This record gives sequence, structure tokens and C-alpha cells, in this order.
Amino acid sequence: MSLYTVKEAAEILRTNPTYVYSLIHKNLLPAMKLGQFKIRKESLEKFIESCEGKDLTDLDNICPLSQISS
Repeated sequence: MSLYTVKEAAEILRTNPTYVYSLIHKNLLPAMKLGQFKIRKESLEKFIESCEGKDLTDLDNICPLSQISS
């Protein structure tokens, strides 16, 4: 089993650690606290798969990409 730090997860998602903390605090990305937050590789992969095709720009208003005007 592999564990990622918030910084590592942010690098994988090509975003910043603050955004990953937001995902964790909104219960969108499961994590555990072992001194610092850690994210299981499997949890990150499941998160990526479940969010495919969605706009996560506003975490309080997640919607399908098809609802976004170009």
C-alpha cells in the first residue's frame, strides 16, 4: 500500500496543496492523519475516476462538464 502526502497528491493532480486540503475537508478525498494528512494511492485513484467528466472548480457546486458553456 502506498501513501501520499498532500504535497505529493497535489503534484499528481497538478494542483496546489491548498486545493487538496479543501478536497479533504469537504470529504471528497478520503485521508488519514498520521502527523500530517496522508492519502492512500487507491483513494486518490478512486477520486480521480469518480470525478472524471466533472467541473471541480467550485467544490460547493460540482457539476458535469456538459453543463458548462465554453
